[in-house]
Amino acid sequence: MDPARKRRVRLVVALSAALVLSVALIYQSFSASSEARTPSQLLASADAGRSYELTGKVVNGSIHKSGTTYQFRVRDRNGNASVPIRYTGSVADTFRDGREVIVTVKREGTTFVGERDSLVTKCPSKFTDKTSTTKST
Repeated sequence: MDPARKRRVRLVVALSAALVLSVALIYQSFSASSEARTPSQLLASADAGRSYELTGKVVNGSIHKSGTTYQFRVRDRNGNASVPIRYTGSVADTFRDGREVIVTVKREGTTFVGERDSLVTKCPSKFTDKTSTTKST
């Protein structure tokens, strides 16, 4: 076989393999993602035994700790709907009332049980618009 033809065949095979692998990687990354749901969405349509990513804010005064188990409520960012969470596992130092969290949960009756070590605390934005109070003279 001609050496130039061998190189061309190898190039085509290598590029084809790279294309197939990249398409598989892109497909896998999109199919593995899931959109986080709010408490009101979970209350409307959560199936028992199925996992969901829940996002919302911790209700003020709702955190109760017993050993390594936390019980708290998560509410919609801009609403009043909230769901009770029972979570066992590690929590970040920034976990507190009013903080936005993401946690993987399963519905068990009226309570949502958090998957162990799945709680992520979102830090408040450093770029929020703060109104300054200046004194006029």
